[in-house]
Amino acid sequence: MAGPLRELLSADARRVAPLLLGAVLTHDAADGSVSVRITEVEAYLGPHDSLHPDPGSHTFRGQTARNAPMFGPAGHLYVYFTYGMHYCANIVCGPEGVASAVLLRAGEVIGGRELAKARRPASKSDKDLASGPARLATALGLTTSDSGRDALAAPFRLELSAIRTDASAADISSGPRVGVSGAGGSHDYPWRFWLSGDPTVSRYKAARAPNARRA
Repeated sequence: MAGPLRELLSADARRVAPLLLGAVLTHDAADGSVSVRITEVEAYLGPHDSLHPDPGSHTFRGQTARNAPMFGPAGHLYVYFTYGMHYCANIVCGPEGVASAVLLRAGEVIGGRELAKARRPASKSDKDLASGPARLATALGLTTSDSGRDALAAPFRLELSAIRTDASAADISSGPRVGVSGAGGSHDYPWRFWLSGDPTVSRYKAARAPNARRA
């Protein structure tokens, strides 16, 4: 399964992103397993695409030690630390050497709920456990030590329940990314995709500054 799935993830991030909606990511950690059904994602490109430069991407100015996993094989994780307190997780996509990734913005905890609650004691309800990229990473027990690891191999599992061919399915919505804009504004980057009406989808926040970087 890893071979065909990795091949699917090797496509353009804007095509891969909606395909991950409804997929389940599981992390079998030392303290137990948590599974999250992905309900919201965002696509990020790298410096390779001259037609769609992406100043919101961590790779906009090239490769660094921090963002190196984004240039690596599809299906691997890129986890970064932000605001001095939060981890955010991405699934790397595109061909190896061409930086791009899909930020996992929100999901529903469908396995290991008690462990997710222990990791997220501030959550007021089950739907909040992984609603937002930092909450999702925390619920799954992901940190920067997982950056570069293969999400298609133990201790991780990425399972797609159905293969979508594009973002036109009736149950998928799309719009500008959260808190990110480019030279022409956030609406030039309608690369956020979510399951329509799902209660775990995070709240939308418009961009504050054109140089904000999220993945």
